[in-house]
Amino acid sequence: MKTISFSKLLTNYLSEFLPCRAELSSNTISSYCDTFKLLLRFCRDNLKMSVEKISLTDIDDTLVYSFLDWLEKERNCSNSTINQRLRAIHSFVRYAQCESPENLLTFKKVLNIPARRQTKPIVSYINEHDMRKVLQTPDTSNIFGRRDLTLLSVMYDTGARVSEIVNLTVRDVRLDAPAKIKLFGKGMKYRDVPILLRTVAMLESYLKEQRLITADKLDYPLFFNRKHEKLTRAGVAYILSKYSSQLMTMNNTPITPHVLRHTKAMHLLQAGVNIVYIKDILGHVDISTTEVYARADLEMKRKALEKLSEVSPSSPPEWNTNTDLLTWLENFGKQKF
Repeated sequence: MKTISFSKLLTNYLSEFLPCRAELSSNTISSYCDTFKLLLRFCRDNLKMSVEKISLTDIDDTLVYSFLDWLEKERNCSNSTINQRLRAIHSFVRYAQCESPENLLTFKKVLNIPARRQTKPIVSYINEHDMRKVLQTPDTSNIFGRRDLTLLSVMYDTGARVSEIVNLTVRDVRLDAPAKIKLFGKGMKYRDVPILLRTVAMLESYLKEQRLITADKLDYPLFFNRKHEKLTRAGVAYILSKYSSQLMTMNNTPITPHVLRHTKAMHLLQAGVNIVYIKDILGHVDISTTEVYARADLEMKRKALEKLSEVSPSSPPEWNTNTDLLTWLENFGKQKF
């Protein structure tokens, strides 16, 4: 049986299998690529292994356990990040076992490595009063202030991920009733999210001012910088921080694009919107992901407890790749998919 090299298998996995057959997003592929860059550096610098000589049999459970410990102790990674790296390794190993069945026992031991226990995430969000403050801050007397207000309004109205926002094109916006925005999300899936009338009016003015209403601009980025290049995730984060730097979330953390997404979900929940609809708006595959907002809403819990006071007693009872592979990974991680 012909032996398949680790470098060839990893190259095929990242450049062919993930984008074509697994249909993962470019962000996920970049994250997986980063995992293997870290793994190869760990093998080279800490285990003194020659990168070009690493074989599939070297990627065993002992090595992976050591790598995960290194992430924790040397890079101060959280269990969440460590589990993310482990998922990437597990995904590669599942792919490799079909291509190299003679190593099934080694692969099985790697797949048996359990994820680390994670604490339940704390949902950071801002209340409606502070959200209004953020939207009232941009200086709408100039074109960039008006762009920023439109951007922030769309982010809040749709509850979109920042990656979904930066990839929006003019074609994705429908302003005729029923107005909606088409988002390209995780799992290479599209979803339509309704937008409110005030956001529709804002987008109408924005598209006219930016001269984006002609047919030849349909594939133009909806939000772009001074060079007419689409905004980056870092650019969106910078714009948001510029208008929210004086505010903090309910948990005293800075306001980020993902906090804006959490905020929209919490406000929908507090308005009594069914959690199933919130799941669809946010693009969650599993409703258990959306249920974190219900657990986090202390205000709703308090109100629920107050309703129980009517049946409670008035007084308490008395109780008794090789070196070249590393270079390839560095370049591959910068690609756009």
